[in-house]
Parts: sequence; structure tokens; C-alpha cells
Amino acid sequence: MKKEKTGRIISISGATVRTDLRGLTLFEKVSVGKQNLTGEVVRLDKDAAVLQVYEDPGGLGLHEPIQGHGTSLTTALGPGLLSAIFDGLQRPLDLLTEMTGSFIHPVHLASSLDLKKKWEFTPSVSIGDAVEPGTRIGFFTEGAFQHPVVVESGRQGIVKRIATGMTALEEPLCLLDDNSMLYGYQHWPMRVPRPYRKKISPREPVITGQRIIDFLFPLARGGTAIIPGGFGTGKTILQQTIAKHADVDIVIYAGCGERGNEMSELIQEFVELVDPRTGCPLLDRTVLVANTSNMPVAAREASIYTAVTLGEYYRDLGFHVLLIADSISRWAEALREISCSLEEMPGEEGYPTYLASRLSSFVERAGVVETLSGGTGSLSMILSVSPPGGDFTEPVTQALLRTAGTFLMLDTGLANSRHFPAINWMQSYSLYQDILSPYFQDVVAPEWETLRRRCREIMHREETLKEIMEIVGIEGMQEGDRLVMQVAENLRNRFLAQNAYSDDAFCEPRKTLEIIRSVTSEYAAEEQKKGGTPK
Repeated sequence: MKKEKTGRIISISGATVRTDLRGLTLFEKVSVGKQNLTGEVVRLDKDAAVLQVYEDPGGLGLHEPIQGHGTSLTTALGPGLLSAIFDGLQRPLDLLTEMTGSFIHPVHLASSLDLKKKWEFTPSVSIGDAVEPGTRIGFFTEGAFQHPVVVESGRQGIVKRIATGMTALEEPLCLLDDNSMLYGYQHWPMRVPRPYRKKISPREPVITGQRIIDFLFPLARGGTAIIPGGFGTGKTILQQTIAKHADVDIVIYAGCGERGNEMSELIQEFVELVDPRTGCPLLDRTVLVANTSNMPVAAREASIYTAVTLGEYYRDLGFHVLLIADSISRWAEALREISCSLEEMPGEEGYPTYLASRLSSFVERAGVVETLSGGTGSLSMILSVSPPGGDFTEPVTQALLRTAGTFLMLDTGLANSRHFPAINWMQSYSLYQDILSPYFQDVVAPEWETLRRRCREIMHREETLKEIMEIVGIEGMQEGDRLVMQVAENLRNRFLAQNAYSDDAFCEPRKTLEIIRSVTSEYAAEEQKKGGTPK
């Protein structure tokens, strides 16, 4: 363990603090002031270091102590994460409420996990077995969920002793021949991607239950989708609906700068709704990271790193994980505020010049991987963007467009006409379509791709016919053109629109195929009468 270092505060500017403490390293975790506020080293000068404080700095004064810990900000990983609600620094909100009341005040927690709580542990190795990084030594029973325990990277040896039965996380699970201990939990630096054997090209979709997404703009398992849209276009509702119904094992929901009432509604729904696969509340397969709009803005920057590290952990255990972040724009605004307080050179619209590279390094942590255990796990991402004034040329949207595989543009006009999800079918796209077509054709039906092309042809023809209809009216159009307009209207109302508050909130692929087949059958019959084959 590294020796802790101490120094003093020499200046304060908002949530940015300068200290005379030497020997610090970049991104090292520090404790700031008499309140032991959590901070991080963000700049090193010749005679001073600049710290970013992740909690409310009110009450800090000059010459208060600064203590360096010699380690980075870490995320605690182990049993007890599921159904938990954390803030941006992974502090359990229920525990903070008990300690500080409804209004959270700075408080020091030893661990984000309850290390004294006992879990049923079932070993899968015996005395004398050799273990190495990725070896599963057993699993904890966490309700209906079996939580594997895997040997960390850099650890190996021969098992001398192995625990069994009810065991607390603070108790060693395994003793190796070099007298080192293996525990049921670990800490991982949140800004450092977790290791794996290799990345695998995506081949399967994430079934969201939203017809327009699964049919027209599919998301690959291990892929990334962005949902940009102006105020009131339904970004949060769409993401929450996907979180409820997506065919994944674990959901990590990061409310980054979200309004508190929306987060509370989400939590209540996840408690009441039942996961059809397990019969348990949806919250039991969900981890919530809530950095609401009234929480310290600096911690918002750390919240998505907390969330993605949690996602990588469950991915490394061999599960399919979906990370939902709402919204990346508020994270970028926090990054801009921090950058301004550090007096860094601003880039476009005041954002730091490293915005694009920071977003790219975050998105790159998604993917399908071969884990150290030899299994397969995936981390998929759905990121919402709130461009000011609905301007999709702003820097955050453009930076994400370079890395995301699925672009789901929410249209203000559709939202104003009460068409939800308000996904613009002319501007949205998916780069995973060709990759996933064989899956849908093999698993759902061979005609999947044919019907998708037919659907798009109808919508494109409608766009070209709208101007003609505005001039001559629907009665002045040819019979075939009137049919296209009628079928396109049915497509919008019966297929592309979906009520998130009814039984229609989830539509599995075979039902999706039946609906699209029914809606386009009249158009297909008319094309056959003309002597051609529907495209």
C-alpha cells in the first residue's frame, strides 16, 4: 500500500482547489479539507497541484489539509450491486439518506458494498487446484441471481483453502499457496477499461421490443446507439421503455443530470414491474447510478465512468449488459464547466478541445468480448443526447456520430403530433443492418429483409408524393399513388407508433413481422397486379 501524503489548500475557485502537496500523480484520489471531501488530481504544476472536488465545496477554507491516497478513484465490484441505487461516486443513496437525511451532505464511506453482509457461497474449485486470471472459484447466491467469483487479473496459484456456505465479503474466500487471499469483491479504477482476451465482431441484436428499432434500425449486441432529440421528444421515456423490456441480463441505468422526479418514477416502476424471465421485480436485474440535476455537477463527470465500469464487470462475468445513459449532453456540460474552472483553452461552443477523444474512449468500452474465463459477454450502450434547440450540428452529437453504430433521431414535429416513439424514419440509420440481417432471416423468418425493403420503399414514395398531394389533393392523384399514401398512413399509425403505457410497449420480432406483413399486404397485392414482384 502506498504511503499517504498530506498538504494544505493554497487557493479555491469553485470546485477547483490548488494545493502545495507534492508527489501527487495525475488522476490520483485525494481527500480535501476537514470534511474529507472526495477529489481527484486533474493538473500538476511545478510547485502545486490542481484538484477537482466531486462534492459540494461549501465551507472549504484556506490552509485546510489535503491528503493523497496514492490510488485512483475506484469502483467497488461484487455481490450487492443489483437493485442498488448509487450516486455518481458510487455511494449508496439509501445509506446516505440514513446518515444525512433527505438533503445529502458530505460524508465518508469506507466501501460502496456492505462488506459485513453474508452471502451463500458455493465453491467450484477444490484444494490443490491451480487457478489463474479468469478462473471461476465459485458463486454467490444473490436472490435468483448466481454471482460468479472470478480470479482477478495478475493473480494465480494453488488453492490451499476454500470457503463454503454463508460468507461475508470481508472474509477471504480462497487462500493460495503464496499465502495471498482472494475475496468476493474487488476495486477497479473507473477510468481504466477492464481486461479481456479479445473483442468479437457483433452478430446478434439487442431486441428492444420497439418495432421501429428492431425492424428498421437494429442495435447489435455490443453496439452503441445514440438518441438525440430536443426538449419534449421523449428521449427519457424511450430509454426507460427499452430498459424495462430489452433482452439482456443486466441493465445499468445512469441518470446523468436527470431531474429527480423522473428518476423516482423510474425506480417505482422497476419495483412494481415483473421481469417475465425470472418472475422477480425488474429492479433485481438493474443497477441505478443517479446523479440528479441538484447533485454536485463535478460528480456528473465521474458518474458515467462508474456506470461503464459496473457494466464491464458484469460483462466479464459472462453476461449481456445494457448501459443506458441519460443524458450525455449534461455530462458534456459538466465537462465544460470543469474545463472552464481549470482555465483551459475552449473549443467549439466552449467545450474542451478533448471532448471528442474523451467521448470516443468511453464509447470504445462497449463491445462483445471473450472474457478471461473463456466465455462470451457483451456491453451495449444507448446514449441520449439533448442538443440545445434541437441543433444536431452541435459538438456532442457530431462527436458521437463518428463512433455510434445506430442513430435514432427524435423529431420535434412527430412529438408535437403525439406520434411516439418520435423516431424520424427518414433521417435515422443503423450500420448494423447488414450484419444482423442473417440473424433475423434465420431466427424469425426468411422474408424479414424483403419486408424491410418494402416498408422503406413505401415510406420513401410517400415523401415524394406529399408535394403532389398538397397541390392536387388526394382525389386528384392516381389510384396507385393513393394506395401508397393510405398504406403509409397505416404504417405510421399501426406499426411505427407504439404506446409505452399499454400492452403494446413490447413487441417481439415475430409479432412485429405479422403486423408489417398485414399492413403492407395490400401494397404487395397491387404491385403483383402490375405484373411485378414487390421489392
